Formats: sequence, structure tokens, C-alpha cells
Amino acid sequence: MDNLQDKILIKLKGKRVMIFGLGKSNEYLIKFLSQAKINLVLCDTKQEPQIPGHILEYIKSQNIECRFGQNCIDKIDCDILIRTPGMSFTSDFILRARKSGVIVTSEMEIFFDVCPCPIIGITGSDGKSTVTTIIYEMLKNSGKKVYKGGNLGEPFLSRLNEMQPSDIVVAELSSFQLISMRKSPDISVITNISPNHLDVHKNMEEYVGAKKNIFLHQGAFGKTVLNYDNDYTRDFARETRGKTVFFSRKKRLENGVWADKNGDIFVSQNGTSNLILNKSDIKILGNHNLENYLAAIAAVWGIADVNSIIKTAKEFPGIAHRMEKVKTIKGINYYNDSIATTPTRVISGCLSLFNEKIILICGGYDKNIPFDELGDVINKKVKTLILMGQTAEKIENCVKKSKFYINNGINIFYADGMEDAVKISLENANAKDIVVLSPACASFGMYKNFEERGDHFKKLVNEIEGD
Repeated sequence: MDNLQDKILIKLKGKRVMIFGLGKSNEYLIKFLSQAKINLVLCDTKQEPQIPGHILEYIKSQNIECRFGQNCIDKIDCDILIRTPGMSFTSDFILRARKSGVIVTSEMEIFFDVCPCPIIGITGSDGKSTVTTIIYEMLKNSGKKVYKGGNLGEPFLSRLNEMQPSDIVVAELSSFQLISMRKSPDISVITNISPNHLDVHKNMEEYVGAKKNIFLHQGAFGKTVLNYDNDYTRDFARETRGKTVFFSRKKRLENGVWADKNGDIFVSQNGTSNLILNKSDIKILGNHNLENYLAAIAAVWGIADVNSIIKTAKEFPGIAHRMEKVKTIKGINYYNDSIATTPTRVISGCLSLFNEKIILICGGYDKNIPFDELGDVINKKVKTLILMGQTAEKIENCVKKSKFYINNGINIFYADGMEDAVKISLENANAKDIVVLSPACASFGMYKNFEERGDHFKKLVNEIEGD
């Protein structure tokens, strides 16, 4: 097979390329293009000391032209602009670049243009990392050569020359990546849609529109997997181009993947239903993970064999920061659910798992999403609420405005950071209590990402003395 990376370089030869964003998502691209002697200029609105040290060291060693700080966007002197996913596609800078004739693209769009094998793409407000990983495991257990990445893991471009037409790519795709995409995966999965990232997207309509790009550019032979139980995704079926497959844990489907009240999971096709496994076979707990498996089965049906699907369900332990048991201290059980960056994820996750009321550590960066429904469920499922970050007061107000609120029915504390939150939890917990970090918010302003937040929580818990 021809060198696929060379196909990228042919398109860029003789062009001046601006890479905007010097974080992990563009790190490989910077090295790849600089080593190929492409005329580069690198930009980031962060100041030089805020750039990751190893990236900065490489840039300086290669004498690549760089611009740092807010003024870096004043000048647009390139033919092609490769944006970081976190940069809004509707920002003034991007609009000015497009108006001046600059080609605006991204690392993921470049990969889609040259990928030699089928792509399964997963997006959604909640659960996309878990569904991506489950699909990857099911296909790998079936003997397929699979590549996992996108919004998680290593960049696909770094492994491009290994890929063969018989391989499969499984890509987690965020709304920031999808908003400018003009190609869709061969199989598209949307786990669910709820308000999210409204601090970056100008409104819910833009956010939903970005998500729809995962299927809008499919042809007749594409497949789209949609959550029947979610109002947004159920309505997407009107606009799909290829085959549409629903999944549901609430309704029997004539064509799709569904679970009955006993937790039996069926695949229905042409009026015939086949029992595949039961919810009890799934190693990771919760209704949200039942939904994740329904989505994954719908995506791989006809590609992965049934035995591999069952093997994955029984053996896959989940991924870090998803209701991850940390430690039991003096009978108190600590769980890390730092991935829960939206209210809906907290509701369908930790607040659905336990019969007893829990101690919840919640709050973080404000993405301008509502907490009203979360306030209702907290009143029913939480006995002690520990709040931190920008959204602390906002969450407390929703709890107290809820029709289920009873004065003195729930203890509410404010924490000055994670150390204080863990300290408060320990002071207010008894043996057999359950303490969960499930923030319902992003980590920005306090941590780089949810992984760093979860790791800090685990470190603090593991430092507590006692068994």
C-alpha cells in the first residue's frame, strides 16, 4: 500500500500551514509536519510558560515560528489553518480566516480524508468513552485488528501507515471535532443528547447540529445507531441517510437492540428477537452501562460474533474514572466518578446505583447547563452534599428550589478544593457509607481535565490512614 502519510504531505506541499493549539491533540501533527519540512507557524492563546514543557522543548529545538498569547490571532498569514478541537468553529478568528480564503481543517478531518479502512464513530453527551471502549473490546475479541482513538488515546495519524483496508477504526468524536466535519463514519453511534458545552457552543441548536454531523454525510450504505429513549436522538431518524438502528432499555423494538424489565437483552430483526445476554452478565454496574452495551451491540452486530460480545460483557472492568472503586476506609466506601461531567451522567450513574443515600462530592466549572433535574434527584438519593467550584451555589439553589427539598433533610457543605472536600466527607461519614466524587461539571479552572481531577481524588483518598 502507498504511504498514506505521504498523501497528506502532497496536499500540503508548498503551502504555509498554521497549527492553532499546542496541546496533546496537535502534538503528533506538529512533529510530523515539521520533520517533513512543511512551512509551519504555530499559535496558542496561552503564554509560553503555559505550554507543556516537552512540546515547547521540541518546538524550540526545531526553530519553528511560534506566536503566543491573545494577540496570536491578530494575524492570519497562512494557506491552511489546522485548529484544535477546543477552538470554536464559529469564533471571529475562524470566520475571518475562512472569509480570507484560508482552508480551515483539523487533525481528525485530515485523518478521515485518508483513512483506508471502515470507521465506527461514537458521540453523545454521556457515555461515549465507555461505548467506544466496549466496541473496541468486542471487535478485538472477535479477532479484528482495531484502532481506538479520537477524543481519547493516541492520534490516529501516528498509526496511519499501519492501517489496512481490513482493519477497523473506532473513534470517539466530540461536538468540537464534529462541528466542521464534512465526512461521516461508516457506522455512527449517538449515545444520547442533553445540554452540554453551552459555554462554548452559542446555543443548544448549534451543539445538536454539531452532533448530527456524525451521520449527515453518510451514504446509503452507512449505519446510524440511535437511542430510542432520548427525545433528540429518536428524532434524528428523520434525517439519517443509511440504515437506522435503535436501542432502548424501556421499549421492545421490532428492529433494534433492547432490554426487557428483567434485564434480558435482545436483538430484533425482521420481527424475530434473539436473546443475547442478561444485564447480570455485564461486569460494570448501572442502567447507564446497560444502555452503553445496547448501543455497542447495535454498532457491532454483524461484525463481532455473539461469543465475543458476551465475553466482553463478562470481563470488561470499565475504564478509569467511571464509578471506579478507590478504597474502603473504616467501612466507608470511596468511588471515583470524575468522568461524570454533566448532570444527566450523575443521575443515570452514581445516583441510580445504590439503594441507600450517599455522600456526593459535586461541582466544578460552569458550562452554562441547567441543574434543575439533578437538584430533584439529589434530594431523593443524597444525604450529604459537598459542593466546590464555580457551580457550587448554582447546584445548591437547584437543590433547595426542588419540590422534594426538606429543610434539614440533606446536609450541604462548601469545600475549598478537593483536599477540603475529602476531609469533609471523612468527618461526616460512618461505616458502610458511600462517598462518590461525581462532579456533574467539567474540571477546567481547577484541573486540566477530568482524569487529573480523578487522580487527585484517588491520591487523597489513598493517603487516608485506615483499612
